[in-house]
Amino acid sequence: MDKDAKIYVAGHSGLVGSAIVRKLNALGFQNILTASSSELNLVNQQETYQFCQDLKPDYVFIAAAKVGGIYANDQYPADFIYKNLMIEANLIHSLHQAKITKALFLGSTCIYPRLSEQPIKEEYLLTGPLEKTNEWYAIAKIAGIKLCQAYRIQYGCDFISAMPTNLYGQNDNFDLKTSHVVPALIRKFHEAKVNKHSSVQIWGTGEPLREFCHVDDCADACVFLMENYSDSEIVNIGVGKDLSISGLAKMIKDIVGFEGDMKFDTNKPDGTPRKLVDVSKLNSLGWQSKISLIQGIKSTYQWYLENL
Repeated sequence: MDKDAKIYVAGHSGLVGSAIVRKLNALGFQNILTASSSELNLVNQQETYQFCQDLKPDYVFIAAAKVGGIYANDQYPADFIYKNLMIEANLIHSLHQAKITKALFLGSTCIYPRLSEQPIKEEYLLTGPLEKTNEWYAIAKIAGIKLCQAYRIQYGCDFISAMPTNLYGQNDNFDLKTSHVVPALIRKFHEAKVNKHSSVQIWGTGEPLREFCHVDDCADACVFLMENYSDSEIVNIGVGKDLSISGLAKMIKDIVGFEGDMKFDTNKPDGTPRKLVDVSKLNSLGWQSKISLIQGIKSTYQWYLENL
């Protein structure tokens, strides 16, 4: 990408989008386009079409989505499938009509079958049933991947798709009802420490295994793929290591400095038993993660203290 290329980051205020904007700024890109949800409603087809026609970006990172953890997916299934389908369909079709140079669609590793062989390779997509706690979001994201592939086949559009593993970091969502596990645990342990509680309750058994990638690493990988990858097949973004939820909780507990107990609520769902992605494809292209989990959680907690 030329440094003066027009680059539109859809979803620039979210966790991933804001990290991509930071990365592009750090690399010296001068012409980054953004639009807040009040300025552009991506669920609206006409607004999305007109925006793309008026600005005609060269490159687009599609990081706009309705996201959330197990509770949010369970409570708002219609919102998760409808809004995500509309956002990606409107954007991908409008970008084709605007004849842009290239687009990167961001999905999620939750698209893979619930009981995938581990680590999860890209070709495992659609080989088994989805995890019930997030199937609405997953189905929408799979549709987004297929849209990119279809427009590449039929129109020759250079649309690529990347599947990040569980992300965390600066600008994360710390709302306990809708957040993912890392920000939820940071907030729970911090508030328990401040309020001198004797224990913190954690959803599930603590046994599921998860992989976590700092969002700045993900943004670095996204820019790398935009500049170095062009194919219809999806690419996993991750670190290639996982740990149990109980191990994660212990790490966050120690970083926050909470001295009480951890109590696991086994009446709450665990979600997928294990979710570790195979990142050999991305590694073979020349990219590897740089931020360790402990380093990333320390910086995220510091950001939480300074901003929230």
